[in-house]
Amino acid sequence: MGRWVKRGLLWGGFAAIIGALFLAVAVGFAAQSIPSFYQLKATQNAQTILVRARDGTEIVEIGPSFGEWLDYDEIPQNMKNAMIAVEDRRYYSHFGIDPIRTTGAVIEGFTGKDRIGGTSTITQQLARNVFLNSNRTFDRKAREAVLALALEWKFSKEQILELYLNKVYFGGGAYGIDSASRKFFSHPATTLAVDEAAIIAGLVKAPSRYSPTADVDKAVARARTVLRLMNEQGFISASQASVNVDAVKIRESGSQNSVRYFTDWALPQLDLLLPETFAPIEVWTTIDVGMQKAATAAVQANAPEGAQGALVSLDRNGAILAMVGGTDYVETNYNRATNAMRQPGSSWKLFVYLAALEAGYTPDSRVVDTPVNIDGWRPRNSSGRNAGEINLRTAFAYSINTVAAQLGNEVGFGSVASMARRFGVTTPISTYPAMVLGSSEVRLIDMTRAFAAVSAKGVSVEPFGIIKVTTADGETIYEHERGRASQLVPDYVAAGITDLLQTAVNTGTGRAAQIGRPVAGKTGTTSSNKDGYFVGFSSGITTGVWMGRDDNKRVAGLQGGRAPAQAFAAYMRYAVKDRPIEEFDTELKLPEWQLEPDEEYFFGDPDEYYFIDEQGNLIEPGYGDTTRELPFPIEGEIVPQPGAQPGNQSGAPPTGDSSGQAASDDFLNRATGQSSPQSGAPANEVPPPPPPPMPRTVAPNNQQRQ
Repeated sequence: MGRWVKRGLLWGGFAAIIGALFLAVAVGFAAQSIPSFYQLKATQNAQTILVRARDGTEIVEIGPSFGEWLDYDEIPQNMKNAMIAVEDRRYYSHFGIDPIRTTGAVIEGFTGKDRIGGTSTITQQLARNVFLNSNRTFDRKAREAVLALALEWKFSKEQILELYLNKVYFGGGAYGIDSASRKFFSHPATTLAVDEAAIIAGLVKAPSRYSPTADVDKAVARARTVLRLMNEQGFISASQASVNVDAVKIRESGSQNSVRYFTDWALPQLDLLLPETFAPIEVWTTIDVGMQKAATAAVQANAPEGAQGALVSLDRNGAILAMVGGTDYVETNYNRATNAMRQPGSSWKLFVYLAALEAGYTPDSRVVDTPVNIDGWRPRNSSGRNAGEINLRTAFAYSINTVAAQLGNEVGFGSVASMARRFGVTTPISTYPAMVLGSSEVRLIDMTRAFAAVSAKGVSVEPFGIIKVTTADGETIYEHERGRASQLVPDYVAAGITDLLQTAVNTGTGRAAQIGRPVAGKTGTTSSNKDGYFVGFSSGITTGVWMGRDDNKRVAGLQGGRAPAQAFAAYMRYAVKDRPIEEFDTELKLPEWQLEPDEEYFFGDPDEYYFIDEQGNLIEPGYGDTTRELPFPIEGEIVPQPGAQPGNQSGAPPTGDSSGQAASDDFLNRATGQSSPQSGAPANEVPPPPPPPMPRTVAPNNQQRQ
């Protein structure tokens, strides 16, 4: 045993030596390839991005803003200390990689404790900012580590910190502390006070989240964390750490168009779409300038006081025509259209009724609005009343909760969840009964995508925002290609749900969404009026609107059929004005298994018909209960008797003799599922019939339908 241990230690030591040599060689080569300090100082690697609308109009330019380069001695000591305190407390003692910090991050990851900063040292961050991208891959991290070691080998700590503070990104297009100081405080970085330095140092972790021009409260809270760390590490006294950062004068930012909600969502995708490049580029997007302005105005004009609003509008191919993530981008750049997870209310019933239609229901199917009890869950209608027997179309139009509960219980809550997944919902979905009423939180963009697929007659739709990317010279380096679409539900299901959605707008809860041309859509309102939803489509454009408070408190009078539907209508009147009016295809072309027998079969006196009972036996006229509804239709189950049947001119009851049977062999074989009348199977033993269509009446109180 000892011999194997010795061998293991020997081989382990040998491998460690080889690894160390390999690392040393890699670091040496990297150090030789790194430009000189003065070359790095003269080179700015940030990228200018010109964003264009779908018609080529320039909508925003996002790019670097560089202030004056500050030498190490010109940088205020408080600024250096603040950055080291929050980003790399052992900066002056490590060799580019901090083993203690890396090990601690792993332990904290297992214990679930929060970390103030990431695992990268200042030197690693400089290597990433200057030479690499931000992709979180093992290869990139390995290259970052090697480059960090090379930088420490080649440059002094003072030079590395000087490069870092003049090149790091602080948000809002500002690169370097001088640019950040001028942007946020309207003065050069050489005069930064300790509280201002703390605010700037706190931005590195998440520039958009902690930007003082976007969210002062978050910026101040982060600055207090930086000051506390500076005090703990001996950079400032306790009295300096207690400065009033609330009193810091933040430069007022000019108004920004709400299109920034869209660019904040779309532009990070460039890291995945493009090869690594720092060259200036032009990004051609799907945004329609006029529609974006109309969407912004619609949300701002209709959102209740104290509430936020969001809107997403998709073209029939998934192109995002307009995106509004809130009522004011400057006040808060949080994108509620793509990031907020809120309950959709009854707009979720889209998936309940899709599952029911796929299971065999039609818009004309009869259902019963009656009190329901599903394993102790007793949903109520918002009106507090029950309408009794109605059709599916009416139940959907008036968003009757008890019917949705019965349908979900019958087709299965898992089937409803599966349908939502099929149509693009990416957030967790509950399978408890209450899920049919929209208790699972979703993103607005996902719900809009689902309705867009219905508008596309059941074909999947993938939202996208970037059409192409070109260089400054006009060379195309990326162009969007539509992915492979799939048929999510049969045509007749898409037609059926469109029928229901159109009725909901014409006569139901979505009447406020009418715009003078065909519209299909669904409202949604959550308990205590915390969320209001409307999602619908017309003329190939699908738009979703959400309204509510960020703190999830009640909004007086908020209902999906009011403010959200009104905002939808205000926007859509503009969005579709240049498009031809399109009628919806609601014609049900049902599959053969769902078709009823010919209508003529149901005319006349029931006593004049032969029929097959549940055991497959042929019952003659006048025998048995011919008035009850069969649990499922059997091909040829009801046969008219024009006088006398072949082979039985007298009309006497059939006998076992084939010459006196009331129906032909072919009919009996098809009706009973037997291959031949001589198969020897007893008359009451019938093979299972083919899968029957679903019955068309919902039974109350979780009972089987008869």
